[in-house]
Amino acid sequence: MTNLTPHLFWITSRAAGFAALVLASLAVSVGLLMSTKLLKGRTSELRAAHDTLALSTIVAIVVHGVSLLGDQYLHPSVLDISLPFVSGYKTLWTSLGIVGGWGLIVLGLSYYARRWVGAVRWRQLHRFTALAWLAGLAHALGEGTDAGQLWFLAMIALVVIPALGLLFTRLAKSGAAAGPPAPQPRMAKNRPSGPPLTTGVVPVSASSPQH
Repeated sequence: MTNLTPHLFWITSRAAGFAALVLASLAVSVGLLMSTKLLKGRTSELRAAHDTLALSTIVAIVVHGVSLLGDQYLHPSVLDISLPFVSGYKTLWTSLGIVGGWGLIVLGLSYYARRWVGAVRWRQLHRFTALAWLAGLAHALGEGTDAGQLWFLAMIALVVIPALGLLFTRLAKSGAAAGPPAPQPRMAKNRPSGPPLTTGVVPVSASSPQH
């Protein structure tokens, strides 16, 4: 029987990373469902689910990174798991994971500070959540130990493909809304003859008797 104790931290990190990606994908899907209004009348339920998924994603990300500190193979430092381009292990993919992780954490917690940030500014910042999620997805596919496994790709596809579809739908709607304004009708140069338009006030003519 294989002794899993030396690999316990590595296995924990892998499991937490997989959970973080699944939870983040579901959170993105639910958030996009709210923004695209595809499920009208379910806003309160979707918001509650979105908040739970976002907080669960943050916990999974923290566990994913902190667990690596105990790994006996990599021996990463705190800087290696918290700052991009510091670790020498698959630097690009590791850095994408760090950027995506911090992005999801900061943007997720910003929901509770929107009264100080401002609702409009917070919505603008929250749009970057999709970029942070995509960075985490690239990190998992480029560096993940299980990235080449069929079961891993199948499980990820179940949550990633719907999220990507909703994201493209949201971008398409945003592009249509930001299109050129409709042309305004041109005003006629010469007003047609006829009685003057009234506005509900009877005009006083110059020949009217004065009191």
